[in-house]
Order: sequence, then C-alpha cells, then structure tokens
Amino acid sequence: MSLLVVGLSHRSAPVSVLERASLASDSQIKLLQDTLAAEPATEAAVLATCNRIELYADVDKFHAGVAELSMLLAQHSGVGLEELTPYLYVHYEDRAVHHLFSVACGLDSMVVGEGQILGQIKDALALGQELHTAGRLINDLFQQALRVGKRAHSETGIDRAGQSLVTFGLQQLADGADVEEWAADKRVLVIGAGSMSSLAATTLARLGVRELVIANRTLERAERLAAVLAEPDGVAAHAVPMASVGEELTRADVAVSCTGATGLVLTAESVAAALAEHVVPGPVSSVDLRAPDGSLVARLAATAARDGRVHDRSAAAGLTDEDAGAGRGSAPSPAPQSPAGLETRGSAPDPASQAPAGLETRGSAPDSASQAQAGLDGLDVLAGADGCPVGLESPPAEDLAQHGAWVDNAARSVRTGSGARARANGPVRLALLDLAMPRDIDGAVHRLAGVRLVDIESLAEASADAPMAADVDQVRGIVSDEVAAFGAAQRAAHITPTVVALRAMAADVVAGEVARLEGRLPGLDEKQRAEIGQTVRRVVDKLLHAPTVRVKQLAGEPGGAGYADALRTLFDLDPETVASVSRADMNDPNRGRV
Repeated sequence: MSLLVVGLSHRSAPVSVLERASLASDSQIKLLQDTLAAEPATEAAVLATCNRIELYADVDKFHAGVAELSMLLAQHSGVGLEELTPYLYVHYEDRAVHHLFSVACGLDSMVVGEGQILGQIKDALALGQELHTAGRLINDLFQQALRVGKRAHSETGIDRAGQSLVTFGLQQLADGADVEEWAADKRVLVIGAGSMSSLAATTLARLGVRELVIANRTLERAERLAAVLAEPDGVAAHAVPMASVGEELTRADVAVSCTGATGLVLTAESVAAALAEHVVPGPVSSVDLRAPDGSLVARLAATAARDGRVHDRSAAAGLTDEDAGAGRGSAPSPAPQSPAGLETRGSAPDPASQAPAGLETRGSAPDSASQAQAGLDGLDVLAGADGCPVGLESPPAEDLAQHGAWVDNAARSVRTGSGARARANGPVRLALLDLAMPRDIDGAVHRLAGVRLVDIESLAEASADAPMAADVDQVRGIVSDEVAAFGAAQRAAHITPTVVALRAMAADVVAGEVARLEGRLPGLDEKQRAEIGQTVRRVVDKLLHAPTVRVKQLAGEPGGAGYADALRTLFDLDPETVASVSRADMNDPNRGRV
C-alpha cells in the first residue's frame, strides 16, 4: 500500500483560501481523470466538502506523487501553486489511513462529531467508482472509513459532542436562545435543494417553523423537496424559482443558502433592498419610542411644535399633554409618536433611520460632532437673539454625543410592515445562514442594520471554543485500532495473489503428475485413478497449508510486504500470473459498491 493524500481544510487554511479553492462537480471529475493520467498514480478519489478539499491516490513514488497531486490541486482549484502550498498537508500510508478514519468519525470536522461527513465520503467513493478511478485500495479504504465512522457513532457518545453544521449554524443564529423556541413561528427561505439545503430544510421543519419556502434553479427539484416537507402533519412548504428570491426575502425572518453557484447569490445591495420592503408581520411593540421627558430632543421637539415648525403627532392623534404623559408605558399606536429614529433612553439608536422623517441622507455621513454642533448653531437662527429656544445654551456632552450618533447612523432608512425599526446591535429582522463554499451571501451584509449573518468563517471561529466531549478520546482509540487492523489486512491482502498463484502452480503440478501416472499404469480403473489423484492433492495441500497461513500472518505485520517477493522468488512464480489474480479481484463488479 502506497496511499497518499494531499489536501487543505479549515484547520490548515483560512476560509478565504478554501473559498477560492473549492471544486465544482465538473472540476472534481476532471481532477480525477487527470490524476489517473499522471504517471505516479494508479487510482484516486477526491473528497470535497464546504471546509476541505483532499485528493487520495495510490502512488508508486512518494516525492513524485506529492509534487504531482499538489500541482493538480492548484491547477483545478484555480489557486496558484505557490500561494496554495503553505496551506497543504500531506499524509502517507498509515498516516493517510488514520486521517481519513478521523475525518469519517467527525474528529477533524469543524463541528466535532458531526455525522454529515459520512454521506460526503460515500459520495466521493461513488464518484470514483463511476469514473473507474477507485481501485482495490481506494475501495477498501473508503468502505472501511464508512464502517469506522458508523462504529464511532454507535459505540460512543460522539454525537453528544457535536451536531451537523446546519444545527450548529442555527444555534449561532439563535444567539444563546433555545433553538426550538427561536425557530417557532419563523418564515424561512431556503436557497438551494441539494444535500446541505435539504438537510437545513428538514432540520427547520423538525424545529417547527411556521413556513418554509424552497428556491432552486431547477424548480422541479425544489417542488419535490417542498412536497416531502409538506406531507401530512408536516410544515407549510412551497417552492419558488430562483427569480423570486428577492421578493421572498422581503417576507422572510430567516434565509439559509447553500448552492453550487460560483458567484454571490445574495449581494449586500439585494439584501438592503429586501430590508427596505420588509413586510414580516410582528406584534406591535409595547416600547414607547418617544424621547424621554426633559431630554434635549423632547424639549427641541416641543418647542418646534409650539412654534409650528413641525407637526405635533400627539395633537394629531387627539391626545392632550396629560394623555400623552399618561400613555407612557402603554402600547403606542402603530404610527410613531416621536420624530423618526428616536429611541427610548437605554436602548441602542436606530442605525438605519435616525434622520428626520421624509429626509434621506445622501453620500457619506458627516462627522458626528460637527453635525451636532451645526444643528445646534442652526437653532440660533430660528430663535433669534434670545438664544436657544429651550434655554439650553450649553448642552450636556452626553446629549451632544447622542445627537451626533443619530446623525452618523442616518445614512439609510429601513422599515418593516409593522413599523418596527432595526437598531445597531439590536433586534434581528433578518437572520442569514450561509453554508456554501464559495460563499453565497456577501460578507458585507453584516454591516446592515437588523441583519445577523452566520457563515462558514464565523462557524469556524465559534467551533474553536466548543467544548470537547469525553467520548472523543474513546473515538480516537477506535480510530487507532482500526488503522492497525486495516494496515494488517492490506498487507495480508497484498500477498494473497502470490499465495493464490502458488496454489495454482501446485495444482498444475498435481494434474500433470496424475496424468503421467495414468499413462504408465493404463490398467487402473476409474476408482483407483480418483483415489490416487485425491491422495496426491492432499499431500500438496498439507505441505503448503502451514507456510501459506504463516506467510499471511507475517505479511500483516509492519514490513511484511517482503514475504510476497520471497515467495515469488523461491517458487519461481510467473509475475504475470500474480498480476492477473490481482486484476481479477479488482475487476469484480460487486467489489466495494456503495
């Protein structure tokens, strides 16, 4: 066995590099074909997920194999070899086996213990079999990796240490809240209908969301997924074409995206546009958004209303000053009760809509302190020679700073159908989960007010602090035992064709000698000839039994590969006969099928 793996993962490379190096399906096919065409490799498989790209191959030369596989990865990923090389790792023979078994058990996953990787390993093997790039070694290796992963999950509590990437991502979106409670009554848009998106949709349906909308480039596939989710007692689900994503986003609480697109599916501009038309229904807030009595803003607003410079909303609503004061603490009417963008003291100001109603700030926001001072200076013009109309010649520093912050955050106005306004670091109006690699959602959306984005990069950071379960050590023990057993089985299997060829040669010798005996003793009847032939074969079998059993045992030990060469030399076995046995074994159509 000369197994070699060259790859990169979230442990060796930043997400930005993984994103650029990701392989589409057609690129994986071409990579496998080119790997087999390369001189050092005789069989190959590629494992490409959202956080790893690994090329496995059976090579006859280590250094030449590393150079060739590294070059092929760079060529097909589109990342230059010099840039890619610092992030590549290499494992050979038993270390390569140990690596894949650890991956299969979820020990090397971003979320330790997640089981989704088993399906991805199965898909990698199926692709190799379909393209006939997976030979005996790759078949045996990946099949055993699947068995080891299943054993780890069934015999240990590794599932308690981790969950699927989808579940972990939803936990990050919930931000400490119970995921089931957080998901309840949510309207969710799922973009994509592949394996990851289907897992996300199924998980969300199990959590009890109010409605699921599936968008996919192939509408029929989205409709099939929606039909499965909407089966009796299922969640309300329907499918839409990709062209409807923008419209559906205006009505969504949560969007999950995982497509195979090479470009962005949701840009910052499209998300901002959706937020501007957000119509997600919600309960009327019981928070009084008017400025507190006695504050700078309240006094400015009262003076402006008294002088007729702004419309008094309390008066328009039929409220007296006493009614307005008594109404504090009760639910306000849906219309805002104070100038747009004002928040109660103690809550964060609106980052998107702090400008006065009807005004839109264009260009970049001016310096907050100068803007605030300019606004106060402008009051002198309105007030005339009497100075500040509310008798505040020198405003407190905290009020000036607060006013400046409102001005800074006034560059954008975003509203929902309920009239609720998003605030910086405040309530989340749209939660986005990006599980694609390369990313589907523009990373700049996290700057939008009311948007929470969780992507592969943030999941990697969060998982670094995740606690490790005690069962992880038990799984590591299983992996070590299985690696030793696999190595022994492979070394023993390596000598099997030689042993088969030796027994075939012995059978030919027996047949020839029995035929020669029959020529010398033509008077033997059928029963006598059969008895003589059987006796000679028993003698040969007994002579070969102990040596062949022992040589298989010895071959299974480290360094035992030399015993096959010794047998071929001692018995002068035809190398082509040995090779033909190996080919017959590898060409078995039922061998290692998944």
